[in-house]
Amino acid sequence: MAVLHVPPAGLSVRGKKAGEPGKPSPALQSPALQSPALQSPALQSHALRALCRRVFAFRMVMIGLGAPLALGGAADGGPKFLVGGAVLLTFMLSYVLFRDWERFGPLLLRHRWLLAPDLVCCGLLLVTARPQSPLGFAVLCTPLLAGLVHGWRGSAVYAATAAVAVAALAGGPTLPALCLLAGAAGASLRDLLFRFGAAGQALTEARARLAVAEAVRAERDHLAREMHDSVAKTLHGLALAADALARTSDPETVRRQAFFLSGAARAAAAQSRDLLTGLRGEGAGLSLPAELRRLAGTDAELRVRGALPEVPAGTAHHILSIASEALENARRHAGASRVTVTARASGRELTLTVEDDGRGLPPDARHFPGRYGLLGMEERAEAIGARLTIEARRPGPGTTVALYLPLPDPTGEGSP
Repeated sequence: MAVLHVPPAGLSVRGKKAGEPGKPSPALQSPALQSPALQSPALQSHALRALCRRVFAFRMVMIGLGAPLALGGAADGGPKFLVGGAVLLTFMLSYVLFRDWERFGPLLLRHRWLLAPDLVCCGLLLVTARPQSPLGFAVLCTPLLAGLVHGWRGSAVYAATAAVAVAALAGGPTLPALCLLAGAAGASLRDLLFRFGAAGQALTEARARLAVAEAVRAERDHLAREMHDSVAKTLHGLALAADALARTSDPETVRRQAFFLSGAARAAAAQSRDLLTGLRGEGAGLSLPAELRRLAGTDAELRVRGALPEVPAGTAHHILSIASEALENARRHAGASRVTVTARASGRELTLTVEDDGRGLPPDARHFPGRYGLLGMEERAEAIGARLTIEARRPGPGTTVALYLPLPDPTGEGSP
């Protein structure tokens, strides 16, 4: 009989959380799969808008600094009103586009000719202002904007027009050359934006593909562990019982084997339902002491020492699967006469050990082909952040499987 030492304050299990066994793999909930893969067009649009708004802000500053020079150099009467109107119109146009780019920016992107009035207004300012004044730099904004919003073609048209107009109005090669450079700079910045956007899009798509591949691999491993730890073992027992039934003619033996086959078939069906229920995320919580008692049965000694803390249902599922695999190995392969299962909580660590006095495992047993149970135990321990050791029992023959699970700080002041 199993010897039970379960304290009154047994370990209870909270409800399932996202990412626990019985729900889709966490890899399937990766942000790379939940987010759209194509984000670069929006990023390019935001970056282009930010650059254009900075150009308009720079031009408003230059107009504000150069307007007194332009108005002071204009003759009284009509010329002064003309220059004042050009200053006001250019400033207001820049302000409107700076503030409401979302509304008027698309028009500027669709119609290249809308920059022509802007260039005319800036040219009027240069008629009376000196080229060395801040208004000279305000003229550079038009070819720069043309390069940003229309690329190399728009930049070539407006930069050449601005250079010719500035050379005719102001004279000297410096400002016309700066107009050409401003147009080239705007077009180059636009190209860089789109190149970075394309690279970002390619990177996002690559990450999404990798996330899908990782999710598929994680789900495949998850299914392999669950199948090995449940249905596969039962079906293997069914096959052995059927083989034994075929070799006997004793009615009593046939009756017992038939009864065993019937129970094993029902168990396999129940395990299949449990597996499907878990995959749908509908599993209920588990009581770790009760489940350990069931796993230990009558041929293993179960010891639960100390008041065990709460753990999530998914963590309990992994713990029980590791214990089940260790017990199955001891019963089926080790030829053990005594198996002891011990669960204890010490400080901020939960420890589960399964110890037997059987033949023990070869040193390289983990690397044998088909050792899916040992591999599954290691993967389950890694999934819950625990440490798993499989060592020779000391003193005496046998094997000791130990699982060390860090527990969160009950005060919430730190993590283990």
